[in-house]
Amino acid sequence: MSITPEQFTVANKAVVDSLLSLSNTALASAERIAALNLNTARSVLEDSVSSTKALLGAKDPQEAIAQQAAQVQPSVEKAVAYTRSVYEITAQAKEELTKQIESQYSEFQKHLATLLDQSTKTLPVGSDVAVAAVKSAINATNSAFDSLNKAARQVSEIAEANVTAATNATVKAVNATTAATKKKGA
Repeated sequence: MSITPEQFTVANKAVVDSLLSLSNTALASAERIAALNLNTARSVLEDSVSSTKALLGAKDPQEAIAQQAAQVQPSVEKAVAYTRSVYEITAQAKEELTKQIESQYSEFQKHLATLLDQSTKTLPVGSDVAVAAVKSAINATNSAFDSLNKAARQVSEIAEANVTAATNATVKAVNATTAATKKKGA
């Protein structure tokens, strides 16, 4: 069985379309992260100016120390919020890319199965052993792909749980430290 120019053109167009789709998803995520970084930089600059003005207006060292201590918790909360936002953007991008790749892989499997079935009709008698070997190899590849997919999902879920736990622990530690500092100052 030979491939016609039309089939070759359709296959190439499908590859280009899938690469374009993957690229658009990656670029959209990069754009979201760039916007987040610009907004964060702007916020940090504004906070720094405000903090500097407040410190310069302090009447004594104790007031300056109190102002700095009061800024710790909001700064940590903003850092945690930034980290969560970056994580959410990357997790969404990973999910979208995974769906696209799985869909493309599924289409590839269907096309390969169709092509294999069509080619078996034109093969000489006795080729069924070779065809069975090819089908077995395809099944083994599919099984490996599924196993890798499951492992990647498990790793992703573990990473998400760890990020959430670390974020919560950081916020609790800062809140506890801030509360303890306020008690000492009172």
